Amino acid sequence: MTNKLVAYIGILGVSLFAIAAIVGPLLIDDYSVVSQYISESFASDTAYGWYLQYFGYVPSGILITIFCFSAPNYFPSSKLIVSGFFGLALFYGLGTVLVGFFPCDAGCPTDVIDSSLSQLIHNAMGSLTYIFLPISIVGVGVGLKKMEGYYRLSQIAMATAIISGIFIFILFSNPESDYRGILQRVIETSFIIWIISSALTIKKYVSVTSK
Repeated sequence: MTNKLVAYIGILGVSLFAIAAIVGPLLIDDYSVVSQYISESFASDTAYGWYLQYFGYVPSGILITIFCFSAPNYFPSSKLIVSGFFGLALFYGLGTVLVGFFPCDAGCPTDVIDSSLSQLIHNAMGSLTYIFLPISIVGVGVGLKKMEGYYRLSQIAMATAIISGIFIFILFSNPESDYRGILQRVIETSFIIWIISSALTIKKYVSVTSK
C-alpha cells in the first residue's frame, strides 16, 4: 500500500470511532456523556446498538489494525517503533473489534459476579487496552526521539501517552465515578490524536522523501 492510502485508512478508522461515539449518545434519551461510558451507548439493551457495533466500532477497529500493522513500514527501522505499533494494532485495533463484537450488559456494570460472558470479554479487553496503549505509544515515541525529522511526533507520542495514562489511572481508581464518561472521552481523544498525528506524518514525510 502507498503511504497516502495507509494514512487515509488510519484517519478513517479513528473517524468512524469518533462518529459512533458522538452519534450513539444522541440516540438514547437521558444519556450523559459526563457520567456514562461510551460502551453504554451500544450496550445489549439499546435499540440502535447493533448499528453502532457493525457500522462503527467493528470496521473502525479493523481499519486501525491495518493502519498500525502497516505504519512501521513508513518510519525508520526501530524495534521500539515496530513493537509500539504492533501493540497498538493488537490492543487498540483488534481490541476495538472485540469490544464491538461483545457489547456490555445494560449499564455496563464493572461487577463481574452477575455479568454475562459478553460483558466479561468487553471489560477484559477494555482493561487490557487501557493498560497497554500508553505503553505502546511511549515505545513509538522513544523510538522516534533520536530519528531526524520525527522529534515533533515523538513529543506528541509522549504527551498523549502521559495524558491518557493519568486519566486511565484516575478512571481505574474509581470506575463508578460520576465523571467516568468525561474521563474515558479524554482518554479516547488522546488515542485518536496520536493515530491522526502518525497518519499525517506518514503522508507528509514519506511523500517528501520519495520525491
